Amino acid sequence: MKRISMTVNGVRHEADVEPRTLLVHFIREQLELTGTNVGCDTSSCGACTILMNGQSVKSCTVLAVQADGADVATVEGLASNGDWHPVQKAFHENHGLQCGFCTPGMMMAAVGYLDENPAPTEDEVRLALEGNLCRCTGYHNIVKAVLAAADDMGS
Repeated sequence: MKRISMTVNGVRHEADVEPRTLLVHFIREQLELTGTNVGCDTSSCGACTILMNGQSVKSCTVLAVQADGADVATVEGLASNGDWHPVQKAFHENHGLQCGFCTPGMMMAAVGYLDENPAPTEDEVRLALEGNLCRCTGYHNIVKAVLAAADDMGS
């Protein structure tokens, strides 16, 4: 076992983990933050996307011990004082989800991308989200939602 500590959604956590524990499993099972989904365990789908030290990462490709000392944000940490993050609001208003399985990862990828590029074009959003798969929506409304969030955040 290895002792790790990290800040997740603004809260400091310390825990003992097996060195082989994936960050996605640590988040879901030990911290009980189940918004981060396990989709493929191969980094193909993006359902497990979180922000680690401000960067969008697929948490199924990171060991929990690699996140020792990191600042992690999950979809549960997007809302603040009961107010939705602009990305959450835009996904809701633009029907950027159907079954919802990919939505947390899509939102986290979008937040990470909009932090880097606050005024993207449609083509740039499509390219930025290409590592996140959705089997339901056809992506049109997801892209529309990210562009709406960018407009909202830029206002």
